[in-house]
Amino acid sequence: MSTATPTPDHVTHQALRTRIEHDIARSGLMQHLGARLGDVAPGRVHIHLPFAASVTQHLGLFHAGATATIGDAAGGWAALTLQPPGHTVLTVEFKINLLAAGQGESLEAVGRVVRSGRTLTVCQVDIFALQAGEKTAIALMQQTIMAMPERQP
Repeated sequence: MSTATPTPDHVTHQALRTRIEHDIARSGLMQHLGARLGDVAPGRVHIHLPFAASVTQHLGLFHAGATATIGDAAGGWAALTLQPPGHTVLTVEFKINLLAAGQGESLEAVGRVVRSGRTLTVCQVDIFALQAGEKTAIALMQQTIMAMPERQP
């Protein structure tokens, strides 16, 4: 059950997407990893990570650090979709359970707001490996996000 605060009607899905694309463009780590924005809706964001040797560990599987990184991004940006203009978010903490080996053509992290408060937002992130059209759950994350006024870089 979600108690996410609805986004005001005047904020379109395209406006939410543009806001997150702007953040991704400013995120050196997202650029370095090759992460891409997927679906965006109020309280929900998908992040995709294509397979590349640069995001693997010694066995050729997706590295847990890359998995956690896109999970953190998906949850954080899901929380951002419910914030007013002039505010941003920052991760306070997260916990991740790695459920299966990360192997496939890509990973998809689906961040969802569970509860959005004035200062703190709790998100859940499901992370899947995609291979030949099949999705396998490989990780589950829960995180706490803090809202704050945006600072100029």
